[in-house]
Amino acid sequence: MRREALEGSVLRVAPALLGKILASRSPAGELTAGRIVEVEAYREDDPASHSHRGVTPRTRTMFGPAGHLYVYFTYGMHWCCNVVVGPPGVGAAVLLRAVEPVLGEEIMWSRRAAARTSRDLASGPARTTQALGLDGSHDGVDLLDEGAAVALLDDGNPPRGRRRRGPRIGIRQATEKPWRWWLDGNPHVSRR
Repeated sequence: MRREALEGSVLRVAPALLGKILASRSPAGELTAGRIVEVEAYREDDPASHSHRGVTPRTRTMFGPAGHLYVYFTYGMHWCCNVVVGPPGVGAAVLLRAVEPVLGEEIMWSRRAAARTSRDLASGPARTTQALGLDGSHDGVDLLDEGAAVALLDDGNPPRGRRRRGPRIGIRQATEKPWRWWLDGNPHVSRR
């Protein structure tokens, strides 16, 4: 991926991330990767966005350069990950809601003991983050740095399935905005 591809509007970049790959390498060298199949867009003028109230210690990464990982803790028990997009200072990110496992599925199973089916491995933002072995220590990682433990990759394969668009899930404000995109027919999408 090129950083320039991530520096545009979050509403343009979010659907373009469908089909891209998020890969991670654990400290022990275990490799896992998933093809992005569902995303949601969040930006500073959006009351559902963490960046809505400006820069805080928690949201600082969202206001940084495009191509970095923004990881946050939610509900006192789950990590969720986002790709920061747009120019620095804007406060925009794309929540990764679901990935289709493409590498290290056996490692994902060990991280997601509660999963009963392949779909359960990384369907939903917390499951995605857990399956890929990500947590708060990955907040701010440059996804385009070749030596980073987490990488955003474009393998050149177009996404399989038509891009669909609809309202975001699991939020209380700005619920009417159709800022969620997914690949139609992909079994790993969290909700249709």
